[in-house]
Amino acid sequence: MPRNKMLVVLAAIMLVAPAAAQSPASVFPNYSKTPAELSATRATGGVGGSGNAKVEVVTILGDPSKPGMYSQLLKVAPHARIAAHHHAGDRVGTVLQGTWTFGYGPSFAQEALRILPVGSIYTEPSGAAHFAMTGDEAVTVLITGFGPTDTVYENPADDPANKP
Repeated sequence: MPRNKMLVVLAAIMLVAPAAAQSPASVFPNYSKTPAELSATRATGGVGGSGNAKVEVVTILGDPSKPGMYSQLLKVAPHARIAAHHHAGDRVGTVLQGTWTFGYGPSFAQEALRILPVGSIYTEPSGAAHFAMTGDEAVTVLITGFGPTDTVYENPADDPANKP
């Protein structure tokens, strides 16, 4: 290859390579909230929650009904018991307030529960059944996942949507 042609090809590669290597534009807005601000945020409902009357779902980023990342707060009242269920899409939970009692398996099993204090992190792998409960205090959990998601109870009779 003649020297001039080679220089043109190298120059083109040098111009195109950085553009190709750049990461895609962010889909998240600039967002910051203090714990007090998060506590004051009202429930939005929507997919990804258990449907349990003692659980408020607050979607804070993204849309869990669509493809992509989302974050939700689960504000769980005292003495809540959430039957075994699973979700589409991987999720990560972080306990922000209270003591969350959480376990994995196809049915609620007291002996499988693990006590997760503030600062604990756990996963909800896609399709993996899990269950939870609270004690005498309210619990707030930050859920971050990949949508679209849903909630499917292992025993359809446990689904709050099927109860009168």
